[in-house]
Amino acid sequence: MERYFGEATPKLGFGMMRLPKLPDGEFDVNQICDMVDCFLDAGLTYFDTAFVYTGSEEVTRKALVERHSRDSFTLASKLNASFGASCESEAKAELETSLKRAGVDYFDYYLLHALQDSNIDKYYNYGLFDYVREQKKAGLIRHWGFSFHGTPELLDKLLTEHPDAEFVQLQLNYADWEHPKVASRRCYETARAHGKSIVVMEPVKGGRLADPVPAIRDLFRAAAPDASPASWAVRYAASLDGILTVLSGMSTLEQVRDNVSYMRDFRPLTDEEQALIVRAREILDAIPSIPCTDCRYCTKGCPMEIPIPAIFAARNRQLVWNQSEQGAEDYRALAKKGNVADACIACGQCESACPQGIEVVARLAELAEHFKV
Repeated sequence: MERYFGEATPKLGFGMMRLPKLPDGEFDVNQICDMVDCFLDAGLTYFDTAFVYTGSEEVTRKALVERHSRDSFTLASKLNASFGASCESEAKAELETSLKRAGVDYFDYYLLHALQDSNIDKYYNYGLFDYVREQKKAGLIRHWGFSFHGTPELLDKLLTEHPDAEFVQLQLNYADWEHPKVASRRCYETARAHGKSIVVMEPVKGGRLADPVPAIRDLFRAAAPDASPASWAVRYAASLDGILTVLSGMSTLEQVRDNVSYMRDFRPLTDEEQALIVRAREILDAIPSIPCTDCRYCTKGCPMEIPIPAIFAARNRQLVWNQSEQGAEDYRALAKKGNVADACIACGQCESACPQGIEVVARLAELAEHFKV
């Protein structure tokens, strides 16, 4: 018998958010098919998409649903009341649309998407907690939960009021474990105190932990020369108790092969390896970088269409990698294409959407001055 819901589920999940694209901007369907096949061949089964991941549900249908038997995989999608809908009826219509896009009759896992303190009223006002319960009874959802980017206090409130939520999706990685705004540890402990299973998102923090600073890369290489930096981050998350699965937003076949190599037969971190993770966290904490994961939630409603994550990436190139001129050149290239930091009108939409709690408006003002073009 399982100690918690999903204990027997393979501990690596395929996040269908950062899929590869061709030069013309279309999805590289052939490579995605190879990625899906490699993942399934390793005995892994959990795939994750969402209504607001542009094109993701459709390409999931092409690469997965139309090519493999329905009992060979499980599929998760999400309802987003903040970005995908302007009223209750539009929010509730997302499930039907997602089912059609994905080409399935039901979702194994369905989540209310990106709940946080700034948007939770919409989910209550639209009656979406009752809605997912109804759809579960109707057979369109097998299991329901929610993904969460808010405070531990709000998480405790939600799980107290909705004890039938079967799982919670949280941002858990070694860089954010003690982050005061992301509060990975406190949110994790809150969910487990309520007995909830956890799906992990952002285990490599938008790729930042897959390509870490040289000091961390050297630290891990000395301990395990053949292990990728990403493997340390994913195994760290998967080693926690109560984990249903750990999502990795894989973008290439090589990334799938690497993840599969150490997660096919998952081995939790040893005490010695956990000590190295603590050291890696200390190294990261000493670097004054901008904690952007390139989720791009901030750009969806930006009235000035500012490429905020790309601007932050240019600055991080300077802060993290000491590549001052390259970062400046990246920013100049962005400025040639459209609005950059100095176009910000300080409306604050980006800050209400940011899962990392970044003070985006202040950062853009700072970078407009820093990158004067």
